[in-house]
Amino acid sequence: MEHVHLAVEEDDLYSGYNDYNPTFDSEELENDVGFQQAVRTSHGRRPPMTAKFPGTAIGARPLASSFGSRIPMVSSMGRPMTGAVQDGAARPMTAVRAAGYTSSLTRGSNFDPLGQSRGPAPPLEAKNEDTPDEKIKILEKKVNDLLEESCMAHSIGALQLVRLIFYVLITECFFHYQVLLNLANQYANNEMYPEALNSYQVIVKNKMFSNAGRLKVNMANIYFKQKNYPKAIKFYRMALDQISNSHKEMRIKIMQNIGVVFIRMGQYSDAITSFEHIMSESPNIKTGFNLILCYYAIGDRERMKKAFQKLISVPLSIDEDKYLPSNDDPGSNLVVEAIKNDKLHQMERDLKVLAEKYIMTAAKLIAPAIETSFATGFDWCVDMVKSSQYVELANDLEINKAITYLRQKDFNQAVETLKTFEKKDSRVKSAAATNLSFLYFLEKDYDQADRYADLAMNADRYNPAALINKGNTVFVKQDYEKAAEFYKEALRNDSSCTEALYNLGLTHKRLNRLEEALDCFLKLHAILRNSAQVMYQLANLYELLEDPQQAIEWLMQVISVTPTDPHVLAKLGELHDSEGDKSQAFQYYYESFRYFPSNIDVIEWLGAYYIETQFCEKAIQYFERATLIQPTQVKWQLMVASCYRRSGNYQKALETYKDIHSKFPENVECLRFLVRLCTDMGLKEVQEYATKLKKVEKMKEMREQRVKSGREGSARGRREGSAGSAGDSNSTKVERLSAKMRSLPTSNEPYEANSPKELDASYVDPLGPQMERPKTGVRKRVDDDDFADEELGDDLLPE
Repeated sequence: MEHVHLAVEEDDLYSGYNDYNPTFDSEELENDVGFQQAVRTSHGRRPPMTAKFPGTAIGARPLASSFGSRIPMVSSMGRPMTGAVQDGAARPMTAVRAAGYTSSLTRGSNFDPLGQSRGPAPPLEAKNEDTPDEKIKILEKKVNDLLEESCMAHSIGALQLVRLIFYVLITECFFHYQVLLNLANQYANNEMYPEALNSYQVIVKNKMFSNAGRLKVNMANIYFKQKNYPKAIKFYRMALDQISNSHKEMRIKIMQNIGVVFIRMGQYSDAITSFEHIMSESPNIKTGFNLILCYYAIGDRERMKKAFQKLISVPLSIDEDKYLPSNDDPGSNLVVEAIKNDKLHQMERDLKVLAEKYIMTAAKLIAPAIETSFATGFDWCVDMVKSSQYVELANDLEINKAITYLRQKDFNQAVETLKTFEKKDSRVKSAAATNLSFLYFLEKDYDQADRYADLAMNADRYNPAALINKGNTVFVKQDYEKAAEFYKEALRNDSSCTEALYNLGLTHKRLNRLEEALDCFLKLHAILRNSAQVMYQLANLYELLEDPQQAIEWLMQVISVTPTDPHVLAKLGELHDSEGDKSQAFQYYYESFRYFPSNIDVIEWLGAYYIETQFCEKAIQYFERATLIQPTQVKWQLMVASCYRRSGNYQKALETYKDIHSKFPENVECLRFLVRLCTDMGLKEVQEYATKLKKVEKMKEMREQRVKSGREGSARGRREGSAGSAGDSNSTKVERLSAKMRSLPTSNEPYEANSPKELDASYVDPLGPQMERPKTGVRKRVDDDDFADEELGDDLLPE
């Protein structure tokens, strides 16, 4: 029986539950040798990987093929283990799965614990877009994208694109509050005011939209732009009623708009009521300035003073001390460097500049009105400013006082006012000295101008205006090199100083550095695109560089800016004439004459043009105008008479010559033509005029001989002079006569009173048949051009 094994002990399914199993005893793990060895082997001392089976440690082989088939092994303490027996010792296998090992190892597989070799994850299951929720989300995203695109388009000024986008929006989501509000705003930006008002009305009337009543401010703004001021006030007040007192700032802005509308309507009392309420509740610079304007409009002196005092007492809430660096704390200095040029500081600077502008404008406005004299009123304003937070504005007001004196043509008071700044701080002293230098320069007192220019430069070497004044004083002394240096220094201090660049170009032009001058004026033209002076200088430089086509192009640009400038038109005519285009030159000269009929050069060219084209009758009006402009110049009257003679009107020519003889009885040319005409016409006065002609010529010869003999006697001595004058009297007389004849503008051959010439019958008068000349001679006349005895001088011909 001892070899009989009872199956009851083996088949007892409920045995062992009360037995102690040391495997689950965690308190003795530190003393368990097998566990500690397994920890050290698998974590701290893991053996190297094999190349053939990277998922298995050296000496180990996979034991499990399927779940539940792993061979249990028991450690020395009875703990089950999974491992292979190597050299009689059991190697524990722990955490092999978590480290990336697998029981289904295949040949050629790599170590890939993250599963990257399996490729991308399968795509997610597509959402069903047919559900209402998905459709709403897609539509909302589309609307928001279009809204953002519209805002970006409006920020860059693409208003047409904005309009198109909102046409799409309104069809997608008509009753969306955000879409309607933006649509109304964009309608207003595109000046589509009726559509904007309709869109605002849709929002305001919809009770679902809370706080929509404040949009009536936008509607009031549109009515203000349409100059419908009563309706604008109505909607501003409606908006004011619907905004609670908790929104104090918005209510103040609406009241300010109401006051501005009242000013536009001329109801200054109502505007004053609104502005006074604002100044008592929340004072600001703009409202204070508008209040001064209203008091000025009604002429209330005392209230103007009080309003000015309120204006300069408005707090700006700007702390400039926080932008000052500290010597002790480097960290604070870094913060100051970071914030001293940020947008907040720029906004504070802009606010301060705006406040100073309003204060200066208000002082200049009320100074003549608050006191009996302008100076007294300005002094009161200066005293008020000195006792306020704008102390630095007091000096600027004093300078503006001097400038006002200049506008009133009171130069002495202006100079005296500016001289009081000689002992002030450097900035103010430099500004005052600059103005004084400019004043003395205008008065052509160049020494004083130079003195004050030096004073301004010493006070502020970086003042470009002072350097320009100094350069100007040197320029008038013709020291162009030194003047150029001052202009260049002014440009180094302020590269946008157009005055320095213009004067530098003129200086290079005087130094005959035409290319450098051209470069200066081209740079200046890039800054001042529509400056006629700059373009004219460019045209003049191209003319000096012998490029008339470029000069004409620049002058055409000048004409596009100033189409009625007679001098530019005349210059265009001159350039076209030099190019041989007489018709185009005539057009520009004629336009110049229309705008300025007193330019003697233009008149001379037009008269010569008509004579050259054989229209002498039309030339008469121009020479007659020249006679009115220069009545003491006999040549214009001779030209008028010559035109009458050339056109065949001998009677009128004779009368004109007689009139000239009465005014200039010693004029040889006039007497010669009188003798000629009287001879041709068979008049009895011919002998009289011939006698006068001989007397005048003899008198002139004697006078000239006396003058010449006196000059020769003083140079050679009395004896040599008397001998030389006797021998050379005849030759001198001939030379004098030939020179006199060459200087005559109407003849190039000796005049003969007894050789009359016949009128050229081939001449056809463009104004009609010419008068028939009387038959006074019996001899056969030589066929010669009767008009050939007179030709125009070089000064009368077009250049």
